[in-house]
Amino acid sequence: MNGVRGPGRTLGLETLVRLKRGHRSVAGEGGTAARGLSLPEGMTAPLGCDAVAVPARLGPLVVPRLPRVGCVYADGTHWWWIVPSDSDYALPWPAPAHYSPGAPLPGTARLIHRPDGTVPYTPPIPLYLALCRVTGTTPEWSRPLSA
Repeated sequence: MNGVRGPGRTLGLETLVRLKRGHRSVAGEGGTAARGLSLPEGMTAPLGCDAVAVPARLGPLVVPRLPRVGCVYADGTHWWWIVPSDSDYALPWPAPAHYSPGAPLPGTARLIHRPDGTVPYTPPIPLYLALCRVTGTTPEWSRPLSA
């Protein structure tokens, strides 16, 4: 079944995922008050924004492995990579990365990288693979199936 049918409407999987996410509570990292994402002037986010947080020590190891680096925010403890909304759909990000729907950032986070152009995204699949590589994690789709 591809969607939920009701009187006069059909809800697809994408709609159901977005509805579920609309009910999530948003909290900042480490107890710091979270703020909404403020993109640099002139940038647009046609696909919405989520963020992937990684410990700051991993950030410099990830950058050279990416074909494109979008907006990256940082404070002393974490780097936040901006990705399109729903980039975690069926994709468990490797620990210690943390996926944040809606890209809530702590008030101490500052923009450390702004890409050329008007789109803030780091491509999520290359980011996922780079994080797997630097954390020594096997990508989800490469793991053997349990019997």
